[in-house]
This record gives sequence, C-alpha cells and structure tokens, in this order.
Amino acid sequence: MGKILSVHSFRGGTGKSNLTANLAAALALTSQTGLRIGIVDTDIQSPGIHLLFQLTEANFNRALNDYLWSQCAIEDTAYEVTPPQLRERANTLYLIPSSMKAGEIARVIREGYDVNRLTDGFQDIIDILHLDYLLIDTHPGLNEETLLALAISDMLILLLRPDRQDFQGTAVTVEVARKLGVPELLLVINKTLPTIDHDALRQRVEDTYLAPVAAMLPLSQEMLQLASGGLFLLHYPEHPMSESILQLARRVQNS
Repeated sequence: MGKILSVHSFRGGTGKSNLTANLAAALALTSQTGLRIGIVDTDIQSPGIHLLFQLTEANFNRALNDYLWSQCAIEDTAYEVTPPQLRERANTLYLIPSSMKAGEIARVIREGYDVNRLTDGFQDIIDILHLDYLLIDTHPGLNEETLLALAISDMLILLLRPDRQDFQGTAVTVEVARKLGVPELLLVINKTLPTIDHDALRQRVEDTYLAPVAAMLPLSQEMLQLASGGLFLLHYPEHPMSESILQLARRVQNS
C-alpha cells in the first residue's frame, strides 16, 4: 500500500505547489529503486501545479473535477509527467490536475462536490497505478476536503514562512492535525532570509509546535526567475534549496 503525503499550508503563497512537485522529484532521485509517484492537485479553486510539469489544458481533456462530478473514473484523470532525468532511473510520475476553466472553478465554489468521493479516489488511484507515494497538494486553510485529506494521510508536511500570520495559522493546523491523529508531522520553513539566525529560527519553530523542522528553504532569486517554468530541483540541482528538498525526501523515505 502506497503512502499518502499531504503538503499543506494555512495561507496561500507559501510555495506549497512548488514544494509538492519538487518533493515528488526528490523522492525519485533519492530512491535506490524506481518509484511510482502520484500527485493530486486538490487546490481546485486555484489550481496550477500542472504548469510545473509543462502540462497545459491543451494536453489534458479530463481533470479531477470530472471525476468529482462522476463524469469519469479516477484513472482517466491521471497523466504521466515523468521528466527524462527521472525516467532514466526507472521512476514514473503521474499528475491528476484540476481544471483551469473559469466555469468549472465557479461551479466548485457554487455547488461544491462529494468530498467522500475525493478520498475514495485517493485510495483507488494508489491501487490502480500501484503507487509507492501519493502526494496531495491541498487547498490552503482548513475546509472539509482538507480535513478529510489530512485524516487519511500517513504524513503531513506543513509549510510556513517566518511570518507572524503564518505562525498563528500553523498553530491552528497543527492542533487540528493532532486531533485527527495524523501519524507523522514534519515542518518546512520556506523563504528564509540569509541574514537570519537559522538555528535560532529552527529551535523557535520546533519549540512552538513540538514538531521537527525537516527542511529550511531559502528565499531564492532563481526560483523567481524560473517562474513556475519547471521543476527547480532539475534546473538547479546544486542549489542550496535543492539540497534542502533532497534532505526532506530522505527524511520522508526513512520514516
């Protein structure tokens, strides 16, 4: 049975989708054997992770929305997006995107969907595609679908910035995750400035949430320049951010 990893943040704009996509690649790179990894974009109101894999609407005719509205099977929404560097190592990556069509986003906001069908789909796609890992790119904040995703996850990777609003919202998320009985919680601090005391920040965060900081990602000009044009890890393999994401992947695999 594949492991379910939810990547979450209390607020938008923290870099959650970038972390999810690059973590999937890092898991593949750090594995001694080829892995089968799935990624689901459940940020249905503001999707976008597909762009990191060079997947555009012209390349897919089914999205997660179609499955949620019972218009197709879950496997019909999965697209192989394995970069050549990872395929050479016998890895396979699949992405289930959400629709970018304004009308379908509006329908989700207006009508909602059966969230139980969503969680059923997670289990089904693991079985159908024989996945080793399923990464869920969640919607920021706390809503019903996010809570259900957390409840079935083997691990929650919680992303925050060194920002007071993030700190407060993260405290709420950590409390909820513990009440839901999430087996393992890892914290990742993103957009850290080079001038701050990283050891002090790590200690402060770990003392506040009583959870380990598995990675600290620097504020990166290269990430801004890439502008969601691909996987950072593959474009800048020697960058300190890439090494931090690889470190996170090793931590996940050793759990």
